[in-house]
Amino acid sequence: MAVSGKRNRRYALGLDYGTESVRALVVDCTDGTEAAEAVVPYSHGVISRVLPGGSKELPPDFALQHPGDYLDGALKAVAKVLEKVDARDIVGIGVDFTACTILPITKDGTPLMQLEKFRSNPHSWVKLWKHHAAQPEADAVNRVAAERSEKFLKYYSGLVSSEWMLPKCWELATHAPEVYAAADYVIDAGDWIVHQLTGQFTRNSCAAGYKGLWNSELGFPSQEFLTALDPKLSSLRDKWLTNIVAPGAVAGRVTKAFAAKSGLIEGTPVSAATIDAHSGVAGMGVYREGPLCLIMGTSTCHMALSRELHLFDGYAGVVKDGIIPGFHGYESGQSAVGDIFGWFSKHFMDTPFDELSAKAAALKAGQSGLVALDWHNGNRSVLMNANLTGMILGMTLETRPEEVYRALIEATAFGTRAIVDTHVKNGVPVTELVVCGGLVKDPLIMQIYADVTGVPVKVAASGQAVALGAAIFGALAATGSTDVETTITRMTKPPVRTYLPVPEARATFDRLYQVYARAHDLFGRENAQLMKNLKALRKETLHG
Repeated sequence: MAVSGKRNRRYALGLDYGTESVRALVVDCTDGTEAAEAVVPYSHGVISRVLPGGSKELPPDFALQHPGDYLDGALKAVAKVLEKVDARDIVGIGVDFTACTILPITKDGTPLMQLEKFRSNPHSWVKLWKHHAAQPEADAVNRVAAERSEKFLKYYSGLVSSEWMLPKCWELATHAPEVYAAADYVIDAGDWIVHQLTGQFTRNSCAAGYKGLWNSELGFPSQEFLTALDPKLSSLRDKWLTNIVAPGAVAGRVTKAFAAKSGLIEGTPVSAATIDAHSGVAGMGVYREGPLCLIMGTSTCHMALSRELHLFDGYAGVVKDGIIPGFHGYESGQSAVGDIFGWFSKHFMDTPFDELSAKAAALKAGQSGLVALDWHNGNRSVLMNANLTGMILGMTLETRPEEVYRALIEATAFGTRAIVDTHVKNGVPVTELVVCGGLVKDPLIMQIYADVTGVPVKVAASGQAVALGAAIFGALAATGSTDVETTITRMTKPPVRTYLPVPEARATFDRLYQVYARAHDLFGRENAQLMKNLKALRKETLHG
């Protein structure tokens, strides 16, 4: 055990599970100083073609992972940070996990893929959040729920995603009934990690609410509804954990066995898990109404807080106490942002990216005469339609690559403005954007977002806001405190940069946004079938 610096510090450990790796971040509970950090990639990565050791091609839209990678990665990451801090100074642990990522397990927590008889069955493996093979089940859930006027639908804008718990469980029951029957529980991966640390089964209220159709007033979907979907699902409620615990509350304590493997101290409190993006709200220092928090990377997640509940169409989910206790937390999102910029740069450019960005920055708002629709990976909010596709309007023989690139940036900003306007129109205040993630390093993108939305854009101080949020919840678990505001204030720092709207650009973008809004409704609402038909034709041509 290495000891560095002053002893008797109070640290919290955040374990941040992303799509490709796990990050361990140790944070000083008194002032938010980030004392140690380590990142460990998953050795098997995302499994989308064949299972390790296998040869059979996986079905389309599969995205699997090996649960052993999560534990191995955590042990390696923890070992690295313990080279810089003393385990005895870590007073609490928090966990965030990308969602909805699930796995079937036995009653002692063993993943079914670790049992020899199920190892070659892909349905026994972890199904990652971006596993989209349950789309037929999601479509049926939406149809039957609408026919029955199920009350839970209003908390999700009337639509359930194929990424969520119920469609994936139904897919499991349909395509691998033997795995489904053998599963004592189908568990969210974040809750499974907490169980591995503590030996306790809990279900975090964040993932249960946003991805599991749980509501503090309604509970989970009824037995009658599940049976109406499929008689095979009559036992599903028995496979769902129902011991709901909020992030920041103690889910359990580090066991003797895990302490021996990890070097952590037996008895250290562990918070209930949370979703990675939602953890970032606390890590960005937000605990009140007004800010719209953006986690900006390949896609963008948007989170807002409201004291009052407002129900409307256009958000992915609203959960009471789902993000910060005392607030209704609204989740929205854009399915592709950084991925759009990467797609354009990779496939259509021979100019160095820095040069392209510099040329785009030299353009004035409206100079290119272009408006794009940012639907290259469908539309999550506000249209909730995965069949929509991207489009660029206004191209001529004079259009230059930097003009197209800038139009794509503007399109993603317009998509965020659509989310902002929908929130504000329906009573959820948005007074500023607070941002984190890889894209916040680009001043051009940040300034365009400020000019398009008309509100300040504030860049969060921590480059690891998501992991910091997990550590904050670990600190809360350590003290048993419910004073979230004080803990967040103590452990986060003010924004490192603020971008203010430029009035002249704002006026031009208002005009451009009217064009975007018209195209948005024309192709996203009135004629949405057009893009769906094109996708169907492409699939038919490619695959017959």
